[in-house]
Amino acid sequence: MRKTDSAADHEVLKREALELTPALYALARVLRFRGVAEAELPSLAPSELEVLRYVLDAPGTGTRVLAQELGLHSSNVSAVVRGLVALGLVRRETDPRDRRAVRLYPTRDAEHGMALIEDAWAGIVADGIAVLTHDQRIALAAAVPALRTLGAALRERRTAHG
Repeated sequence: MRKTDSAADHEVLKREALELTPALYALARVLRFRGVAEAELPSLAPSELEVLRYVLDAPGTGTRVLAQELGLHSSNVSAVVRGLVALGLVRRETDPRDRRAVRLYPTRDAEHGMALIEDAWAGIVADGIAVLTHDQRIALAAAVPALRTLGAALRERRTAHG
């Protein structure tokens, strides 16, 4: 909260967040559990999906950065990475600047698999959007930029606060 925000403003934001967060969590949960299954891919744990998505978005990332960005313990990240390597979804390369460090890269199978998952997610969401009214669909589409900004702000805040 910025110093210029009043306690009353913060309470209004908190009430809005209390309405929004359960809805976002429910959507994320549906996508997390149904996306991989509907893409007809081998089951991935939520942490595996998170790590894979991050490596796809930031190829060459290291495990330390990955742990920090995802808010996971480094030992958990190492275990998840080992599993993804064993599945042929991630490959490790030694960092040329620091031979003790590794960089993680997605494989073609990971890229193909994530495309299938995201297509399944789009189908799941499209089925849900189909039951919305025209006005609700417009409101949802209009909310996309705000949701992206919210996600970026929350990631930035987590990074700034360790």
